[in-house]
Amino acid sequence: MQSTIIDTGAPADHPQYQPRNPTQLERPAFLLNAPFSYSTEAANNVWMEELRPQDRVPDMRRAMAQFLDLYRFLAGDALVCILPTPRIDGLQDLVFTGNLGIVLTHLERTPVVVSNFASEPRRDETEVGVRFFELFGYETHVAPHKFEGEAELKHLHGNVYAGGYGQRSEPETYSWMEQVFDMDVVKVREKDPYLYHVDCTIFPITREDTLVCTELFEREEVAELEKRTNIIDVSYDHCFAGICNSVRCANTIVNSSHIHELKAGTEDYQLELRKNRKLEDIAAEHAMEVSYLNLSEYHKGGALLSCMVMHLNRYSYEFTLL
Repeated sequence: MQSTIIDTGAPADHPQYQPRNPTQLERPAFLLNAPFSYSTEAANNVWMEELRPQDRVPDMRRAMAQFLDLYRFLAGDALVCILPTPRIDGLQDLVFTGNLGIVLTHLERTPVVVSNFASEPRRDETEVGVRFFELFGYETHVAPHKFEGEAELKHLHGNVYAGGYGQRSEPETYSWMEQVFDMDVVKVREKDPYLYHVDCTIFPITREDTLVCTELFEREEVAELEKRTNIIDVSYDHCFAGICNSVRCANTIVNSSHIHELKAGTEDYQLELRKNRKLEDIAAEHAMEVSYLNLSEYHKGGALLSCMVMHLNRYSYEFTLL
């Protein structure tokens, strides 16, 4: 039997207040998907193409254990909803909910735009996303042009967003969003084949400050971002190692690192170490801390931590620590 949530109309600080959905909750809220359908059978990005088929087959026991580590960590401070997996076949990337869509939290009605995938193995995810958000009672839209969720559209503050296009998303998507949802989207073109979503190169750490790999964007694009946010410049190497593929939960920056699986002294180890230290320095300057989770089984799918987490609200950005 379906339960009914009654909107009492009471303000958020009233004891009778009852949120209608996770977005209205006064705690961070995220959407994850357990890796029941996770597969790397179809190589749909350059990271996967560079691995031999036998090398990119995930160890599913480890993949589930790593997912549960992520779930447990976020659930310590947040509501974590689990997106159901309706079937095992044909949804190899459903676990990467950061691409499923975006909740537009700058509007009080919090509409959801579900992705219109360019990647063939991901196209069936759109129906899964629509069904889930409609069941929760969200105002749900499907992007009319190619679009791959909040991995391509970063909320900076207010109605201001940074949207990436070029490889997986189309700029027309953001023009449509600006008209329909009263948004200001700074459009940046993605040209590097390894950093093909904007969450690889842009990460808002607060509502005022944003990590940006300025060397990968045109001067005019960086200038438009500078009008709207304080840029903390990070290098290509830092982004290649995943510094921007982070998620903020309360006062913690969560990042993926498999440094303990790397051999000390190797080039890969040094690259990971420099990324971690840079992120820790930036976090310390904002009175935050960093926590690392090993998600190495998902590297085989060409993904890092931000790919596995969809924001249902932005409550972590409601307060400042300095």
